[in-house]
Amino acid sequence: MSSTRDLPAQSRSAPDATPERGGVVQDRQVLRTPPHNLEAEQAVLGTLMSSTGAAGRYFAETLETGITAGEYYRPAHTTIHRAICDLHQKGDVVDPVTVAAQLTERGELSKAGGAGYLHACVEAVPTVANGAHYAEIVRAKAYRRAAIESAQKVLQYAYSEEGSEDDVRSLVEREFTAIVAGMPGLNAAPPVVDDLYLDFVAELEEIQEGRKIGLSYGISDLDAVTCGMRPGNVTVIAAASGVGKSTLALNAAVAAAKTGAQVMFSSLEMSSTELMQKIAAAEGRLALHHLTQQGGLSPEGWKVIERLGRELFRTLPLRVYRPDSAALRDIESAARACVRSDGLDILVVDYLQLVEIETARSITREQAVAAVSRGLKNLSVQLECHVIALSQLNEDGMMRESRAIKNDASVVIKIERPDLDEPESPRAGEVDLVIEKNRFGPRATVSAAAQMHYSRFVDMAQT
Repeated sequence: MSSTRDLPAQSRSAPDATPERGGVVQDRQVLRTPPHNLEAEQAVLGTLMSSTGAAGRYFAETLETGITAGEYYRPAHTTIHRAICDLHQKGDVVDPVTVAAQLTERGELSKAGGAGYLHACVEAVPTVANGAHYAEIVRAKAYRRAAIESAQKVLQYAYSEEGSEDDVRSLVEREFTAIVAGMPGLNAAPPVVDDLYLDFVAELEEIQEGRKIGLSYGISDLDAVTCGMRPGNVTVIAAASGVGKSTLALNAAVAAAKTGAQVMFSSLEMSSTELMQKIAAAEGRLALHHLTQQGGLSPEGWKVIERLGRELFRTLPLRVYRPDSAALRDIESAARACVRSDGLDILVVDYLQLVEIETARSITREQAVAAVSRGLKNLSVQLECHVIALSQLNEDGMMRESRAIKNDASVVIKIERPDLDEPESPRAGEVDLVIEKNRFGPRATVSAAAQMHYSRFVDMAQT
């Protein structure tokens, strides 16, 4: 927090009416420092001036909070923010050097504290990943100052005894309506059903005439039962280790991407190379072990790889994200970066139990996974994308932390392989996709062929 020498003319609190002898009320003004947080203001500016390259998504996330130049308490910070936004609008790089040049051109560098102060703001940032959080702190303080200012206007007018009661009432309504409307994060009233009806009918016609269906999982029977993958919903694919949940999810991601859907596959378990190997095996019908062993690929196999590069990988809108950490906030940030770049239709998270969140030490593992599940559900709604979340099954075939995960999911698919425990089973090579929850249709079991040597599941008719 700042000292009093950092402040502009100090605001006064509301008059404190104190009874005196003879029934006379005397005003007593108390000097107070308006709410502010200079450390957070510096951190916001520092984030904006250091979020370049791979960290560029934090710049957009910070501005997406809605923070404006007028919400800073220190005038120098207002000046710096405006220079940053002007550079950004022109498409120029934003860093302490370019911002200093912009301020110099305007004759405002000394007003902003000098070039050294810009570098001090960058050095004051604990972590640029929290830029949006710092901005929310600044906005909250600005809102409190605005509330104080509105209250003071009302009090001063009321004490002046000017105007009529209607004038006072009008001022009260105007000031407090404005301050409530300006509350950070305040939403307008939801629409009534009459406003939704025409859009509902239009979408219903699209669905009934087959022009609007969900994105394909890559297995036709599964699409028929679930109606495909739709924005704002979550599909949970659950299986024991090694059964094929990553394979099914990756197959679905590629199938959706081949239709032009924008997809991001976030893997906390497999490397980017392993994912590319699985895609190449499935799409090129190459034995997976030939891609993972020295000398395993024949000349014909190399031709297939080259063809996939030209005909598939060059145009496939599938992004592979391998985060440095397993934090949910990193996955969310990468997903928002995809939205800003080309859009995002499908987000795959492999898998739920590996994702971490910032929690208190006393929280249980079940509560932590529940928070991750809820976070992904909220993300699917906010970004209007479909989330595929993978979940590990325990030795008893039950989904870990199943209650919370099932509550957030629209579709829950449990993978069962009859031939795992019975190698001589008459159903060898088959897989059951048990749909345990389905908000778009009945619960059912869909059988498919498990071609694990190609790292893929396909319709039984394709075998």
